[in-house]
Amino acid sequence: MPGHKPKSIQNIEEKMVSLDAGSLRYHILESAKNFKTSWIELGRSLYTVWKDKLYKDWGFGTFDIYTAKEIGIKKPTAMKLLRSYYFLEKEEPAYLKNDYTEKADTAKLPSYEAVDLLRKAKDKKALDQEDYSKLKKEIFEDGKDLQMVKRDLTSLIRQREELDPEEAYKRRRVATLRRFIGSLKALKQEAEISKLLPMSLIKETQELIKKIEKEIE
Repeated sequence: MPGHKPKSIQNIEEKMVSLDAGSLRYHILESAKNFKTSWIELGRSLYTVWKDKLYKDWGFGTFDIYTAKEIGIKKPTAMKLLRSYYFLEKEEPAYLKNDYTEKADTAKLPSYEAVDLLRKAKDKKALDQEDYSKLKKEIFEDGKDLQMVKRDLTSLIRQREELDPEEAYKRRRVATLRRFIGSLKALKQEAEISKLLPMSLIKETQELIKKIEKEIE
């Protein structure tokens, strides 16, 4: 139906009518309405609301309730927006200063998911500065598809870890211990149901499982 707007957009526009167009609350709703092209501005504003607890001034008990009821964003998305914006502010301030959101081709504008992926990649020991710079270029400048970036990044990390004997050993160790725990849990359950072992031994098995789990934490 031509000109038909999604209900979520209609709800946001209805709330905007009763607010001062110069207020932060109005600005946040406007950013939420144009989510794809202004998620950075939305993240910036939400970070202020979260940090200063402004949602309480607007009658909401918690930040989660505010984002869900006011702008229709669930907690996981809201937190990812906050983390992605804060990452840009802390690690890539030049991106914000250049105001790419106004100048860049919308098709190349990185999504908050892509920036969150970059945030996680920065902490990966298997990646060096050159890897990070390449990933940053693909996300900020090339507009590469998120799923493709994620796939290539996973493959690169796996290759680097395999080249590192110590890292490869750690991965094998964790994988083996996880399988061992799985087998122990299955055997414990079977012994418990069939009453094959005294309860004292079953309890010892459970303690053993807990000890092994601590080894891989």
